Amino acid sequence: MNLRLIEPIHKGIGSTENSQKEFPAVGLEFGVLGPLEVNMNGRGLTVGGPRQRAVLSALLLSFNQVVSFDALIEKVWNGRPPSTARTQVAICIATLRKIFRTAGLDRETIITATPGYMLSLTGHSLDSLRFEQLVARATELTAENRPAPAADALRQALALWRGPALGGVYAPFAETEAARLDEQRMLAVEQLTALRLQLGEHQSVLGELQALVGACPLRDRLRYYLMLAQYRSGRRAEALTTFRDGMRHSIEEIGLELGTDLQALHDSILRDEFPQLDVPGIAVQQRDRQQTVPTQLPESDAYFIGRSREQWLMDDVLLDGSAQNHSPIAYITGSPGIGKTSLAVNWAHRTAHRFPDGQLFADLREGDTLGVLHRFLRQLGAEGPLPTEPADAAERYRGMLEGRRVLIVLDHASSYTQVRHLLPTSGGCCVLITGRANLDELMQKYRALRLRVAPLSDDESRETLTSVLRDARAEESPEATSRLAGLCGHTPLALRAAAARLLTKTHWRVLDLVRRLERSGDRLAELSIGDDSLRARLDRSMRELDPRVASAYRELSRLDDTDFDAAQAAQVLGTDLLEAEDLIETLVDAQLLEAVGRGGAWGEMRYRWQELVRLHALHCLTAATPCGAALTD
Repeated sequence: MNLRLIEPIHKGIGSTENSQKEFPAVGLEFGVLGPLEVNMNGRGLTVGGPRQRAVLSALLLSFNQVVSFDALIEKVWNGRPPSTARTQVAICIATLRKIFRTAGLDRETIITATPGYMLSLTGHSLDSLRFEQLVARATELTAENRPAPAADALRQALALWRGPALGGVYAPFAETEAARLDEQRMLAVEQLTALRLQLGEHQSVLGELQALVGACPLRDRLRYYLMLAQYRSGRRAEALTTFRDGMRHSIEEIGLELGTDLQALHDSILRDEFPQLDVPGIAVQQRDRQQTVPTQLPESDAYFIGRSREQWLMDDVLLDGSAQNHSPIAYITGSPGIGKTSLAVNWAHRTAHRFPDGQLFADLREGDTLGVLHRFLRQLGAEGPLPTEPADAAERYRGMLEGRRVLIVLDHASSYTQVRHLLPTSGGCCVLITGRANLDELMQKYRALRLRVAPLSDDESRETLTSVLRDARAEESPEATSRLAGLCGHTPLALRAAAARLLTKTHWRVLDLVRRLERSGDRLAELSIGDDSLRARLDRSMRELDPRVASAYRELSRLDDTDFDAAQAAQVLGTDLLEAEDLIETLVDAQLLEAVGRGGAWGEMRYRWQELVRLHALHCLTAATPCGAALTD
């Protein structure tokens, strides 16, 4: 379909005079709904060269997701890359970054992320994303029987179009994506036309519909709307002629008669039955919306930084559940305060559009499995009495998920028993689980992705401190900022606490806090703010340990070497080697120690503390009342 033919019609049906004023520009404004363009502060940026435009388009079409080098090469050269392809892609990326910096952008938009690059849309805008959001809003308003605001939303959506999508990008992947976007545009035009008919605008829409049907003679729905508008405008003969022209065109072009909806409308017009508006598009949307669509995700972490590798792995495994017998599952684990929940919730928000039937979230510390099932069932639209046995409730829950594409986030899981009834059987769903337990049964029964979240890198730690602090102190003293990140163990929760202290102490330099932490006899106390501090989380972890393991946790804090082996641990614990290994491995499973590989002549496994965790264990060892003692009876 050549949408250039219906440009004038689009301006009539889909424009709104003030639509652009409602959404002020922020950062870079990327446009793909027409010729590819980039604007900043109302000024167009020149993105020259076909390869640069192809690379930028590929990144924009997968915004906030990592696109590998290999994928970029495939898209740009369509399977026939030169030997210098990787170098040329790197040059394109460097040139795009320079264009953005020269325009005055002071933050990186195209991020290097293994195994390629990611275009972060944070602080920027993309017209195709805004188009999808407005169309989705219009669908919701239509389902609520609010045709006037639904039509306004669609006018705003269509006003974003400037011509055929991705103009000036000459690559097969761009042509495929442009065809998809152009089809979405036509569907929005059809939806808006149906709403205008529902609002009684039969005569005003006539001219536009005639041009649309002329440009797209095989779109039955447009022909249906034109016949209905003609009949309701007192043009019965013209409506019948429109049907005959369509029948002739359909038989000549594809060898098929017109569809049953059009034939039924034709028969009603012949009998002079004033047909009620029975628009397939609206009717289907209202039936579909009878299914409740839960949106239960908590607010995304405002200071989420990094984790590009983890997100790339999650994208790769979780967003293609169709190839698996069971719903894809990822289990995110790591030490307390390391950012497991932040990663899960951030990824869930970023990919929520891939799960149109809803997102469910449960903090498993706040109720038993049956209670969670009951809540999920209600959110999915279950009515009447609910099953009182977990197995029965799980069966109904899985039945309601059948055929839907829902994202389920289960936070703070402590055992497989806790999550097994909450796992769907529908391949269209996806499950994210966070926790510190080993969940061996989950790994045994499902092909789950297990991600252990590590401390942040030095660069990510500095970025976290800068983003929370919101002034120049972190950037003015990079060496002190790096020392502060190290004293925080590169742990997000501790880094934010440190930045919060500096935020309230505006007269402190970063170096002042560094010196304070280095002198303090209780660094964790300095880095603990509020009831959900790192110390509080480590205390909870301690209380969950078996008393014998908790004792080993405290005693092993005497080992302040970079790493240690089971023989050193056995000496400190006063046990034999096998028992020491068992105790250490239990602490590794609880994410309180790290296994760091083998070393020495005998190749024995070596283990390591995260520094802040060791300081907590040491504090418990020296405290008058050991941490967690209240719950060991």
